[in-house]
Amino acid sequence: MTQNLFSPMPATRSRPVYRLIQLVRQLDAVPYAALAIPLRLAVAWVFWSSALTHLASWETTLFLFADEYRVPLVPPEVAAWLGVALEVAAPITLLLGLGTRFAAAALLGMTAVIEVFVYPQAWPTHLQWAAMLLVLLCRGPGALSLDACLAHRFMRAG
Repeated sequence: MTQNLFSPMPATRSRPVYRLIQLVRQLDAVPYAALAIPLRLAVAWVFWSSALTHLASWETTLFLFADEYRVPLVPPEVAAWLGVALEVAAPITLLLGLGTRFAAAALLGMTAVIEVFVYPQAWPTHLQWAAMLLVLLCRGPGALSLDACLAHRFMRAG
């Protein structure tokens, strides 16, 4: 009989290794819902903070979009309105867990635009944002969300 790493501990296996295996099992058992909440909060905070900064002075925001950000193909005023609207709306929906995958996809697109056209040297930060957003896009908001409540309700009704 072959044993894998997670088989019950044979007498020859050391106690520290067994404890490590037990710890890994416990970590594996943490529900995704418990992990999704801090992910949603972290991403929401990043973009909400940016929204507050942009809303503090609309004149400065327009200046930044025209002179520093310079997003191609979109006039600075339109880019500012679209960007700030997304920075306001997406964090709220992420916190509620409502339309989470749509919000994550939109913010992932915004992150890509920022990385490619605005601040390419900030790739380590953008990579962190993208990693969190990809998890939310692929796995959703978790069971503790309005998305999960709505899905449960519609599945039960259908």
